[in-house]
Amino acid sequence: MADTSAANMTAGAEYLATEVANQDLGTVIEPVPVEVPAEGVPRAGGVALEAELGALAKLPGAWVGSGFNLIARPDKQGGLPFFLELDATKETLEFTPISSPIPNRGFEQDDITFLGLTYLQRVNDALTNGGLHIEPGIWLNIPPTTVPQAEASVVRLANVPHGNSLLAQGQAFTVQGGPQIDPISSTPTKANGERITEVGYLDPFLNAQPPPGIPDGSVANPNLVLTKAIDGQNISETVVLIISTEPSGGIENIPFLVDNANAISMNAIFWIETVQLEGGGTQLQLQYTQTVILQFEGINWPHISVATLLKF
Repeated sequence: MADTSAANMTAGAEYLATEVANQDLGTVIEPVPVEVPAEGVPRAGGVALEAELGALAKLPGAWVGSGFNLIARPDKQGGLPFFLELDATKETLEFTPISSPIPNRGFEQDDITFLGLTYLQRVNDALTNGGLHIEPGIWLNIPPTTVPQAEASVVRLANVPHGNSLLAQGQAFTVQGGPQIDPISSTPTKANGERITEVGYLDPFLNAQPPPGIPDGSVANPNLVLTKAIDGQNISETVVLIISTEPSGGIENIPFLVDNANAISMNAIFWIETVQLEGGGTQLQLQYTQTVILQFEGINWPHISVATLLKF
């Protein structure tokens, strides 16, 4: 980890800058200024809670949908260096606003306060209904600060029962129209960034068939599941949340994971889309792509999860 931390920080900063630029498809819609109650007035004192959630304001509630999960995991018990697991998924994601201000006390600058949401994510295999993932966490809407000098940001904190805790920070903004969902590669690379050239080593990635309901080509590019899901939709507005564990944040792992499948970084993009329905009306839709890099056998393995969820 010590040898790769600086490279990870640089890669994380480049990821955030690149993805922010890619998402700006049109005129960025300036967010409504956050309305903060007067000194001594409680949050319930006439100011809508959502007004202080900023780009997170559309998240509260329950979201239900489906997606795709790709992970190469160690397989010592099976006598193989890795096993490529592919799952069609179904998912529920529930957000609950934190209903009181969160104060962070300042020493070099005045105090700041902000709001956020708790969430619970539950993912099951769509075919067997077996549990794949459960994750409690928090999203925060952080205001700009002077010490450190930083723009407003969004933060995600998450806990995973394998024994991981992560903090990822990034930017949020709104664009007119639909999302920009670029292809993403599932191909692992050596930890030093070099390609894997051993003959036959990556055959599972080349020959694996996606689960029923998952489009052909999704093993190489899991984001294909997302673009297929919105093909033909009329999306009028998209809120974009782009986060990374680098350069600000990180992942902590229990010792077993450090030695066997060390999670070293996470990048994710969430798109909150307003879909115009035929005959009138709108539907809120949430899509995301997330890549966690697992490191074992001197190789960086992308663990990619994607999903499309509707708000109910």
